[in-house]
Amino acid sequence: MRRPRIGRRRVAELAALAAYAAVAARVFDAYGGVPGSRDVLVPLLLGLFLALSVTSVRRLRRLALGLAVDWLPFVLALWLYDLIRGWADGAWMPVHVRPQLDVDRVLGLGSDPTVWLQARLWHGPGAIAWYDYATWAVYMSFFFGTTLVLAVLWWTRPPLFRRFAAMVVGLALLGCATYVLFPAAPPWLASEDGALGPVTRLVGDVNAHVPVVSLAPLWESGSRYGNPVAAVPSLHGAYTLLISLFLFRRLRGRLRHLLWLYPLAMAFALVYSGEHYLCDILLGWLYTVAVYAAVERAAAAIAARRARAPQDDEALGLAV
Repeated sequence: MRRPRIGRRRVAELAALAAYAAVAARVFDAYGGVPGSRDVLVPLLLGLFLALSVTSVRRLRRLALGLAVDWLPFVLALWLYDLIRGWADGAWMPVHVRPQLDVDRVLGLGSDPTVWLQARLWHGPGAIAWYDYATWAVYMSFFFGTTLVLAVLWWTRPPLFRRFAAMVVGLALLGCATYVLFPAAPPWLASEDGALGPVTRLVGDVNAHVPVVSLAPLWESGSRYGNPVAAVPSLHGAYTLLISLFLFRRLRGRLRHLLWLYPLAMAFALVYSGEHYLCDILLGWLYTVAVYAAVERAAAAIAARRARAPQDDEALGLAV
């Protein structure tokens, strides 16, 4: 019995995926793990789309059109955000330490939430607990989650991709404006300066036990994420709530209510890890609701205008 021959299309697909895997492996090796930054992850993701589309002219055409119309403006907007965020480092405005600390002390009923949590749960880098790994995983999901949702929407529901991308960019711009006008020290930095009790920036300590993912890009400055005083609002909290809110409105079934666990888990992870005050997260959530409502209202207005256009044209024709 003769074995079925592998078609040329299948060979091309396997070759494209093998080439992509080789490039991705080279990138991971250069960063010492999976890099946790958009300026590396987005090109890798688009490269995967290219590898999957290599055997279809129609898909390649769609990919090229998507890069020009959908992804390019989005990537440029976020690159500009990262660039400005790297500059908003307190050089123009004084770094604020007390306001967010005082608000959190009120929210914590007299206690500092981060200090309180770490005093009871953190046992040092030599005794990493399961919830420390869970905290690390939830924190790191921020760097992959938004990009992954964007990619799935673009591949399956392009109109929803554009709406979600508008929300992501809107949040980035609003957050960046706040970083410039209100540089703020996070709990771990306030602790180093003596304004807060002992706080460990435990994400880095836990990551030392998880060599698969590299945090190196996140600590760099310039067009990446290396601004320690870009803390108010928390975009970690903002984007996790945005993902949950956006998907909740578009999914069916009772299991969709589990989506609300994601922003709550992120809020705990951010406070416990010393990366953000509770008030940073609450402000990020407020920004999310405002941006979400604004984009949804604008999308509804555009849809209503398009629905009226044929009627207006018909009425104009009858009048003539």
